[in-house]
Amino acid sequence: MRVASATGIPAGTLPDSSLHPFIAERLRGVVREFEAELSSPHAPVSRLCRHVERYRGKMLRPTIAIVSGVAAGGSHAVGARHERLGAVLELIHMATLVHDDILDDADVRRGGATVNAEHGVEAAVLLGDYLISSAFHLCSRIGTPSLNEELGRVTSDLCAGELLQQAARDRLDLSEPELEQILRLKTGVLIGAAARTGAREAGASDGVVEAMDRFGTGVGIAFQMQDDVLDLVGSEEAVGKSVGRDLAKGKLTMPVVFARARASNADRASLDRAIQSHDGGATLELVKRSGGLEAARQLATDHVERARAELGRLPASEARDLLDAMALEAIQRTR
Repeated sequence: MRVASATGIPAGTLPDSSLHPFIAERLRGVVREFEAELSSPHAPVSRLCRHVERYRGKMLRPTIAIVSGVAAGGSHAVGARHERLGAVLELIHMATLVHDDILDDADVRRGGATVNAEHGVEAAVLLGDYLISSAFHLCSRIGTPSLNEELGRVTSDLCAGELLQQAARDRLDLSEPELEQILRLKTGVLIGAAARTGAREAGASDGVVEAMDRFGTGVGIAFQMQDDVLDLVGSEEAVGKSVGRDLAKGKLTMPVVFARARASNADRASLDRAIQSHDGGATLELVKRSGGLEAARQLATDHVERARAELGRLPASEARDLLDAMALEAIQRTR
């Protein structure tokens, strides 16, 4: 069964499931909420919002919120509130992508021009702010007052992760625990929030909600590690966005950190020179030679396996199987 349009996950990576039509309908509701929130009578604002709608790709966060809700409470517990929650999560995510592209001087996103490349940095900064404001305006209409506070904390964590990464640029001594904390804040917390809030809105117990938070956070960390691997070894055409930006901006990623820790003294010195000169080819060769790619992939796999174990708190169901498949896809994807 072709499921890419239903779930945002590439076709053939999820098991066949009778839930696909249900998930597809809920995601269509997410898109309706997203587009309605960004509807503006002001032509310049409308033009920028139409641009950012092209950023929607995997719809991973809304999908996880919906499937987590079904896994925790059944299909009957997932409806309009989850659709609105999914749109809030996607708006927050879109804001981070717009700002990430500014920070990375990226020109390509989802195979098209980034907002900053097409409309300029100032417009992109303001659009990112507009998306965050829109997210919390929409969140206030879900009817769960604590959600605004909870997702506000998550958004602060996302910003803290970017600030920590900014402070760590060009730091050759960046450690694995420091970098893992950055990845948790940059990516893990929002995917964790999607799984957690999706389950809670479906009536899950506190224990299940906590397990889903750990599941989503672990998947998110692994997802970001795979992104970092693809930034080193992927092509722009295959990945669908600018690659090589981490090294160009002095960002050490997990494959590089592992390579430095494992390399011989001579290779480490050569790797440091390649990093400092932003020589992508030499860096990749030395990272491969030192086993950095394999070590990063193994760590991502470890995070996914721990995340999958958390699903044991849920009753056996098609929805739980889909969450399990989505966790595996986080480290098997090529874009």
